[in-house]
This record gives sequence, structure tokens and C-alpha cells, in this order.
Amino acid sequence: MPTDINWEEAIKPLLKKYKGKRHPLDYANVYQLLVMVVLSAQDSDRHINQLAPKLFEAYPDMATLSHATPDALMFYIQGVRNAATKAKWLIGIATSVKTDGGIPLKQDPLTALPGIGRKSANVIMREAGAAAEGIIVDLHVLRVAPRLGIASGTDAKKIEQQMMRVLPQKQWDAGMAMSFLGREICRPQPKCDLCLMNVVCAYYNSNKH
Repeated sequence: MPTDINWEEAIKPLLKKYKGKRHPLDYANVYQLLVMVVLSAQDSDRHINQLAPKLFEAYPDMATLSHATPDALMFYIQGVRNAATKAKWLIGIATSVKTDGGIPLKQDPLTALPGIGRKSANVIMREAGAAAEGIIVDLHVLRVAPRLGIASGTDAKKIEQQMMRVLPQKQWDAGMAMSFLGREICRPQPKCDLCLMNVVCAYYNSNKH
């Protein structure tokens, strides 16, 4: 496994490939993004995209969501993983934030809201154009980062910390880039020969015959 890689240089092709690519959640504004990020935890982006139009027709902004009851909201999100808990979280967020303009775009106030952890906060901040305070580590990055060798282990927070140590802040969009790579190429059964990162990839280089 290569240990002398300059990741600041090595990650540049990946960042270039996915620069500015929008998250797969099909949102129209920061309010919709936040709601969909909360709903998508342990569920699929595709599923959340399907139910979003009717949900946002009923609750077009934070103000209307703040007046929802859990039962009324459940009608629109039934079938979502942990829907009952997420309904309470969303109403709690809306009650706290009150308006779309009140949505915070910094890590600490975002993670203080119910149902929003570091990964969710990082996604919201990235898509809203806020300065990165961390690196997105989703289930794809949990697979891709250790394969590449830029981080090790299975703990999302530790993987994020490892990458933040070896990459400058201006390159912290590497998390989302790795997520796209994981969706397209570095799947559970990876298409290594098609991967632009295989030159530096520990997994690829240790499995070459």
C-alpha cells in the first residue's frame, strides 16, 4: 500500500471531474434541501426525490412546516425509514428555525438541530455554497476513502478527521467527489479499470495481478 502519496496533488483529478456537481437530491432551495437531507438518512435519495413534490406542495416553507402535526406530516413521508422519528425532528427544526431565512449555514448551529449530524450539515453547507467546515463522509465515502488509502477504519468521524488532516480546506469537497465516485465507479464491486484514481489507489494496486 503506497504510504508516501501527496494527497493534495493526487486528489486534484477527482475534484476536477466532479467540481460543482449537484447532490443527487432534487431540491429547489435550502429549505427543501434541509428537509430532504433529514429524510434521506438511511433511505435512498431516489425515494426522497419521489415523495418530495407532494410534501412541498403541502409544506412549501419552514413557516408552514412549523404548524404541522406529526400525524399530518406522516401522511406525506410514510414509507420513509424511521418516518415517525423524522417527522418529530422536522417539526422540531421548523419550530426552532421558524423561517427559511433562519436556516443556519454553519456546522455548530446546524448540528444542534434535531436529526442533523456532521454529514448532513456538511451536505447542506456545500449545496448552499457556504464555506466548508468539514468533509462529507456518507456510506459511499466510507467505502471509497479506505480503498484509496487516504483514510482507514469504518468510523465516519475518524475518516473525516484523517482527510481533514491531509487535505487543505480548499479541497474539502473531496468528500462529495468521492461520494460520486462511489456511486458511479467504486461500487461494492468496483470498476477499477475505469477509475481515474487507480494510479494512487491502495486497493487497486494491492489487487493487481
